[in-house]
Amino acid sequence: MFKKVLVAEDLDSISIAVVQVLEELQVPVIHHVKYCDEGLLKVKKALADKEPYDLVITDLSFKSDHRKVNLNSGDELIEAINKVQPNIKKIVFSIEDKSYRIKSLFNDLGINAYVTKGRNSISELRNAIKSAFNNEEKILSSDLSFSFNDKALIEIESYDISILKLLSQGYILESISKEFKNLSITPNGTSSIEKRINKLKIYFKANNNVHLIAIAKDFGLV
Repeated sequence: MFKKVLVAEDLDSISIAVVQVLEELQVPVIHHVKYCDEGLLKVKKALADKEPYDLVITDLSFKSDHRKVNLNSGDELIEAINKVQPNIKKIVFSIEDKSYRIKSLFNDLGINAYVTKGRNSISELRNAIKSAFNNEEKILSSDLSFSFNDKALIEIESYDISILKLLSQGYILESISKEFKNLSITPNGTSSIEKRINKLKIYFKANNNVHLIAIAKDFGLV
């Protein structure tokens, strides 16, 4: 079983439940943070001390407060961790259930498992931790049912509409990222947004961004 695990969760009731699962699985070292910035610092320090984490379990959304932070979401935390320790196992434990976003976490950020918070989430999380330890790939909780192999189908959600609208207004990639951060829309990293735009172009068979916007206007999306 994993020897050292980091839990990033800002709700005490949930973090306590996650820690209990890890304790039941006899994980000897368990650390908990409520802020993504703190999580990244712990990962960096563990690497510097040559005692790295084996697994990180994180929520996606973190409520803002008086504290100024650089990393606002679990997406950003994972992206930042990937830059310093790309091979660490990553499990997302969140209420989000939109398939396009979940797929992007696997495809763009390389997470190992996704568990939705719900009625049976603790047992699902326990199974996901065991499966991740056994090197299984693309682990989903049982209440999620979609195919990773369905390359033709892509859901057009409010997130996509927001990107298309900003593109139609002349926003460049960096400007979209800044606007999304201001509006607390995630994922908001330039890499994630660029990959999403490329997927939209493939779906709509658009040659470039201008062509994509023209097609989106024809569909009444912007």
